[in-house]
Amino acid sequence: MHQHLATDDPSTPPAQDLRSPGTAAEARDFARGFADLLHPPPAARTTQNLLLLVSELVTNALRHAGAVTALRLSADHDSIRIRVEDASPARPAERSPDLTGRDGGFGWPVVCALAREVTVSPRPGGGKIVRAALAR
Repeated sequence: MHQHLATDDPSTPPAQDLRSPGTAAEARDFARGFADLLHPPPAARTTQNLLLLVSELVTNALRHAGAVTALRLSADHDSIRIRVEDASPARPAERSPDLTGRDGGFGWPVVCALAREVTVSPRPGGGKIVRAALAR
């Protein structure tokens, strides 16, 4: 039996943490499980966008920072929020996508297009925190 993460009380928004996901697939599974517990459930398109955002943010951290130190998901009536932490202080940079498919460059534009807000801030003790909010 699933325990629903109710969002009826905005003073206690639901949240779940995953320490150091090693792959984008692991992060997507975590995000799907989080979405499945939300009540009311998000629309299918919202869940798809959540999975894509989590996948892109985690992939970027793995590729450019070497690891994800934490992944946190939270939700309220209006938003689903994604927080990805890594040890690199380097900010994500938009670059021209490689249309041959060899060198990427599509992830950050996808994140910026899907999220209604994206912020990057220093992490206490070093590294950075990338936050993205998705309309619920």
